[in-house]
Amino acid sequence: MSSSCSSLPADKPSLARRLTTFDAVVVGLGSMIGAGVFAAVGPAAAVAGSWLLVGLVLAGVVAFANATSSAELAAVYPESGGTYVYARERLGRYWGLIAGWGFVIGKTAGLAAIALTFGTYAYAPMARPLGIAAVIAMTAVNYRGVEKTARLATVIVGVVLVALACTVAGSLGGGQATLTHLTVEAPSGAFGVMRSAGILFFAFAGYARIATLGEEVRDPERTIPRAIPAALVIALVVYVVVMGSALVAVGPKTLARASAPLSAAVEAGRWSAVAPAVRIGAAIAALGVLLSLAAGVSRTAFSMARRRELPAFLGAVHQRHRTPYRAEIAVGTIVCVVVLFADLRDAIGFSSFAVLIYYALANASALTLPKSELRWPRSLAALGLVGCVVLAVTLLATTTSGRS
Repeated sequence: MSSSCSSLPADKPSLARRLTTFDAVVVGLGSMIGAGVFAAVGPAAAVAGSWLLVGLVLAGVVAFANATSSAELAAVYPESGGTYVYARERLGRYWGLIAGWGFVIGKTAGLAAIALTFGTYAYAPMARPLGIAAVIAMTAVNYRGVEKTARLATVIVGVVLVALACTVAGSLGGGQATLTHLTVEAPSGAFGVMRSAGILFFAFAGYARIATLGEEVRDPERTIPRAIPAALVIALVVYVVVMGSALVAVGPKTLARASAPLSAAVEAGRWSAVAPAVRIGAAIAALGVLLSLAAGVSRTAFSMARRRELPAFLGAVHQRHRTPYRAEIAVGTIVCVVVLFADLRDAIGFSSFAVLIYYALANASALTLPKSELRWPRSLAALGLVGCVVLAVTLLATTTSGRS
């Protein structure tokens, strides 16, 4: 099978290519620098203690391997759909369907969880109504065009980075930071460190949003392979600094007990006045993830609809905005319904497992590329495949043990 051609019908309308490399990096950062920083620190600290930084590095290694596979494939198949398209073309229609449905269903649950996270940080008693309002607002932004998405994502990333800077300053400058807060104890041993990697991996999952927007990126063969690793490396540096600061400020036990771990790290010191900024930053970060993730899910649904694997009605492109507007509206509507009834923890667990299967298929697809289309060693794709499977099994074992 030729890797340079797509199964997309030639007579179908295409989306407008408007995103630059900078735009693509920002969209990826908007997806990554969110719930992972503000929410995942506590659960990771509970199972790994101070070793959560090792889990973070492990998650980063798997994410980088996945990123290189996604970048290689997106350069060969520069259209909307991400791994749904790659697995369909490289592995066969069946595997493409698994990737597509896994992404759409899993990430729809993830969108609901993110919306609930936003509502909880903004005003917990009104979490569901506020979450629904956020979904509607972000759907409206995406409806008007991907460049609007990129512009708002730029603003959101800037605000979140300021909030994280306040977190680091408050944690390190509040007078309570000391290396004695770091302990050698790992509450659940080596398995706990692996579990923390599984938890923290989803803080990196946003780089795939760049690939799913492949049909709207200028010069995708050059832009996507640059943007995905760049966004990932920036996010990893931010995570190490922020999580490391929180650990030395209050230690892993305090982070594990806190509902808002980074706020707890700041509130423990003399600079507690900046804690509200951290909470605001968390809400805005969730909003940024909601914005970019909704764009990715709608475009995967759009790509599946064009191949008649979802209702063809969803495959329409808006004449003026050149966006998959029906898919966007459908995804937003479904997410609003899920927000009304979903349990936050269950939504996160389901989404987490599905996304690892999705990335495993991305790596499996990359392993089939000819040498001429590889930009990184083939061993990276193999590492990503094994890593995704191991983390998925770890999370499945965690879920099973948690319910037993």
